[in-house]
Amino acid sequence: MRVLVDAQLPPRLAHRLKELGHDATHVFEPGLATAKDDVIWEQALVRRAALITKDRDFVTLRVAKQSGPQIIWLRLGNCDTNSLIDRITGSLDLVIAAVDRGEGVIEVIPQ
Repeated sequence: MRVLVDAQLPPRLAHRLKELGHDATHVFEPGLATAKDDVIWEQALVRRAALITKDRDFVTLRVAKQSGPQIIWLRLGNCDTNSLIDRITGSLDLVIAAVDRGEGVIEVIPQ
């Protein structure tokens, strides 16, 4: 799975996904830490990557356009980095299946 991890999420998430064999890039890596949403959106398209985010704005944009990068929307609320990474990696099989099915917005919610 190829993903671009949004700025409000920890770089450790991208690192962990890489360890698990995925093509993961945090927006800090290509210098997009302070980029506006439209720039991050375009970067996800160029990379042909799903965008992992907690930002509802990306979901709203994806629904309005009815196209664009797949959005993996983390609806986990405030939690520490380890809990966040554990929740995502624990749901990874379901997320990958949804990405493979071509779902536009994939929600990851608390267990």
